[in-house]
This record gives sequence, C-alpha cells and structure tokens, in this order.
Amino acid sequence: MDAASGTFTNDQASELDVSDSDDIQLVERVRAHDTEAFGILVNKYRDRLYSVIYNMLSNKEDALDLTQDSFIKAFQSINKFRGRSAFYTWLYRIAVNTALSFVRKNRVRRFFSFDKMQEDGVESICEQNNIFEKNGEDRSIFLKELQEKLNIALQKLSNKHRVVVVLYEIEGLDHAAIAAILKCSEGTVRSRLHYAKEQLKVYLKDYIQ
Repeated sequence: MDAASGTFTNDQASELDVSDSDDIQLVERVRAHDTEAFGILVNKYRDRLYSVIYNMLSNKEDALDLTQDSFIKAFQSINKFRGRSAFYTWLYRIAVNTALSFVRKNRVRRFFSFDKMQEDGVESICEQNNIFEKNGEDRSIFLKELQEKLNIALQKLSNKHRVVVVLYEIEGLDHAAIAAILKCSEGTVRSRLHYAKEQLKVYLKDYIQ
C-alpha cells in the first residue's frame, strides 16, 4: 500500500497474483494445523483487509474489530477454500461480507472516507475522474473542500455501488478480481462502476470538467 495515498500501486496489485502459489502452500500448512503459517497470511493481508473495511465503514475501531473477525472466519473455514479463485479474492470476499453484515445489522449508513488520503491520493482521483482544480483556489483549501464533497457524495451511494468504488478506485483491483470477490459477473461490476461514477458526477457537478 502506498503510505501517502492509501492506495495500491500497479506493482502491488500484480504482487497479489504472482504470490498466489505461495498462498496455496501456506493454506495447506494451515490445514495441517500449522498456526505459524496462518500468522504469515495474517501479516501479509492484514493491512489490505483493514483498508477495504475501513473504506467501507469510515470507523477505525469498527474496522479493526471486523478485520480481526474476518481472519477468525477465514481460519475457521479454511477447509472450504477450494482454490477455484485466488486466495486473496476469497479472503477479500469474507472481509466485504463481514463489513456489509455489520452495516445491515446495525442499520447504519456508513460511507467511504478519504480521511487517510493525502494530496497525492486525492489528485489521483481527480485525474481519473476529470475533476478539476478551481483557478486561483488555494491548493490546501481546494483539497480539503474536495475531500468533504467526496465523502458526502459517496455516502449517498448504495452499499453495492460503494463496494465496487472502494475495490476499484482505492484498492486498485481489476474487474475480474472484483467479480470473483463479489461473486458476480465482470459485466455487473462494470455496470455498477458506471452507475456509481454517473451518480458521483451528479453529486460533484461543480468539480467535473
């Protein structure tokens, strides 16, 4: 994860795919009651799962608790992992479902937050979505204003649309990986992303070129 922006770089996204064979070996060791192997998996994916959950809930304490819950669920159901998809997609699915269950159970409208994103992260979102910087606007003031507007806009998205925005725009996952995590087609992922971006354009119309 990029410490400054809270996003995955392309190299990090590739690393997830390349290291999957190592994950399978670790999973087999866990199935053989090797708790140290599971500790390696936890250390590898803890920050990534926390990032996903935090970006869905915007609450650090809840995100920490649910990240721990996700790993407990993964450990308890490790024998259910069949290897039909990459291990990290299976793990992400557990984390996403855990977060969504928490939202539904507590009947709270949680929303994606840019709180941990620095200027580089906000600039990246600007470039990807044609959001322009107002002429003559003080840079720090603009970025703070934009952060607040993005929070408000993303709060208005439904859970299923907010999830794909988090996974695609922030976690840097591709359509295929997101489809595997959410157990839907790539077409559904593209459709939800398109709808979410159209909605965000409406909410952020004053910032769209």
